[in-house]
Amino acid sequence: MTTVHHISRPDGRIAYTIEGAPDAPLVVLVPGMGDLRTAWRDVVGPLTGAGYRVACMDLRGHGDSDTTFATHGDVVTGEDIVALVEHLGGPAVVGGNSMGAASAAWAAAERPDLVAGLVLTGPILRDAPMGAAASATMHGLVRVALQRPWGAAAWARLYRTYFTRGTQGPWLDEHVADIKASLRRPGHLRSFRHLSLQLTHAPVETRLGEVVAPAVAFVGALDPDFTDPAAEALWLRSAIDAEVTLIPDVGHHPEHQAPQVVVDDTLAFLASLPRLENTFQAVA
Repeated sequence: MTTVHHISRPDGRIAYTIEGAPDAPLVVLVPGMGDLRTAWRDVVGPLTGAGYRVACMDLRGHGDSDTTFATHGDVVTGEDIVALVEHLGGPAVVGGNSMGAASAAWAAAERPDLVAGLVLTGPILRDAPMGAAASATMHGLVRVALQRPWGAAAWARLYRTYFTRGTQGPWLDEHVADIKASLRRPGHLRSFRHLSLQLTHAPVETRLGEVVAPAVAFVGALDPDFTDPAAEALWLRSAIDAEVTLIPDVGHHPEHQAPQVVVDDTLAFLASLPRLENTFQAVA
């Protein structure tokens, strides 16, 4: 079993695992809201096998991270990413799913010296247009849906049936069970609810013009978070000059719904990065 490590942050600790040779180039992978670092399990092995050092982190109040944090969202998660890269020795390529992708983009804008590239799956880098009334309704629904005793089961069902539309990995049931079990631990559902209510991607969108790191992105053609996934893919290409792959029969989680596509394109992307190659040569 992979050892779980922690890095101390203001108000709590962030959990992470790391695999690969200690002197290998670093890749940091970040899950999305309501998910666990193990969502990237199909990606870690091929990357370490190709000679990379891969760290997977849990969000604040998720998985093995502490539930003592008062502040959640893209910016503070981006700060946690920066702290982890500094702790492990960067620069790093940072991968993120959903809000994890937004946090990775924020980190790239904030610390271009530490982020050598971005690998984004189901990336939500901007808020969907929503009026005040609709926003108030959504917050009310979140407060109700993520309450005990039904909140963990409700989110697990939504994750499995709504966000993973289309192709599903062979270990999805196991992963969903792990998510449900994690949310039933003391403080976790509360932290998830706080994140849901605090989350806005506006601070990320305003900084996308500062992202200079090369990027690849993967968008599921069935992703329910986008009214028009193909249009979102086009917007991503223009917003951060990303190379975007639109994947048929995949929802919000290309990292485990279409792992071979993500792995193959990510390995080709990593091999094309001179900064990462130089880092590897310097420590080899």
